[in-house]
Amino acid sequence: MNIIRLEPDEGGTVAWPTLSTSRKSVVTVGVFDGVHRGHQAVIGRTVELARAQDCFAVVIMFDPRPAFVHTYAKTHAGIAVPEGLHDAQALTGADERLRMMDELGVDYVLIVHYDLAFAAKSYRFFLGQLVGKLGMRTLVLGADARMGANREGDIAHIDRLAQATGMFELDVVDDNGGMTRVPATYSPTAPQHAGEPVDPLAAMNKAQRRAWSKRTNAREVRELSSTNIRWLLSQGRIGDANRILGHMHGVEGTVVHGEERGRTIGFPTANVEEPIDGYLPVDGVYAGWLIDLGGDEAYEQSQRPFGDEQDGGVESISQPYTSGGVESRLAAHSPYRWPAAISIGTKPTFNEQTGRDERVLEAYAITDGWLELYGHRVRVEFARFLRPQIKFDSAQELVDELTRNADETLTIVGE
Repeated sequence: MNIIRLEPDEGGTVAWPTLSTSRKSVVTVGVFDGVHRGHQAVIGRTVELARAQDCFAVVIMFDPRPAFVHTYAKTHAGIAVPEGLHDAQALTGADERLRMMDELGVDYVLIVHYDLAFAAKSYRFFLGQLVGKLGMRTLVLGADARMGANREGDIAHIDRLAQATGMFELDVVDDNGGMTRVPATYSPTAPQHAGEPVDPLAAMNKAQRRAWSKRTNAREVRELSSTNIRWLLSQGRIGDANRILGHMHGVEGTVVHGEERGRTIGFPTANVEEPIDGYLPVDGVYAGWLIDLGGDEAYEQSQRPFGDEQDGGVESISQPYTSGGVESRLAAHSPYRWPAAISIGTKPTFNEQTGRDERVLEAYAITDGWLELYGHRVRVEFARFLRPQIKFDSAQELVDELTRNADETLTIVGE
């Protein structure tokens, strides 16, 4: 797989590369946040058609997320997102998305820096560029895809354009996931009881569901959608989110020194530094996994940062993708993967003593050996919600509960 990063000019025009003068492309377009089962179906279809037609399988991926860009502009007098501002609502970082696309067999990922000028281009102009520059033969999209200025380019409009011009074909993938309802606005809400929470709508009749939808101003979305996954994670429904993702939800970041209080009570934890790549579920204690991705500097170098000069001092447009061996560390039986009891929250048992209320992510790896992970990049994966954050009356009560959480974690990940 090859990576090309593209920056629109001031007018929003992208200098699309010529991938080949003789070989066409099958293209799909989107953010692919989470690379959930719906995304996997679309990318898989893109690869399937490309192989059948002897074309390149091309993914055009937007980064940052369009929703992040437009929301920021709406709340900041129409200005662009400042460089380096962290998107805490993104389900996955770019590194994770690229790893999964490589596994799915994509030939090229074109990462377009999404900005307001680019967003103002019409879908007709955008698709014309893809045909003319990338040699797009087939465009593969999900059934709810929209693109272009004011999101006017829905499936119906794109299909009419394809048939009228005859320049490309449109292939629409139905994920067969159905629809669901999600509140228009909501706040992360931790379950009040131990154990994985259930769908609150499951026990409601039609009248009760209508009342809930009206009360929460709920809107209909596809079940297999990043919006739905974000909602589920914000309510602690890890199992439901993972089912839609088709893999365990995870976040990634660098381990730093914390208060080291866990070490004094026999539960040393890996404290992950902000900003964290990936969406943090609601506060609580979770069963899951801790994976060591290697030293932070070595990890960054292994990802082949864009802009590195190649032979002769010339910057390469297309760079071969490499994960630096991260896949082997993520593998199911990797020696760098450990069951972990994971805590997200403000440490209610000790925050009165410390005066610190910041939200932190900690993972206690259940292993006999001592782990020295300071300065390492790690991935924390969530398997199930265990319990809400609780303030204990003593350190011993906390130790007893953490012991139970560790035992529960081993049972859950063993399943």
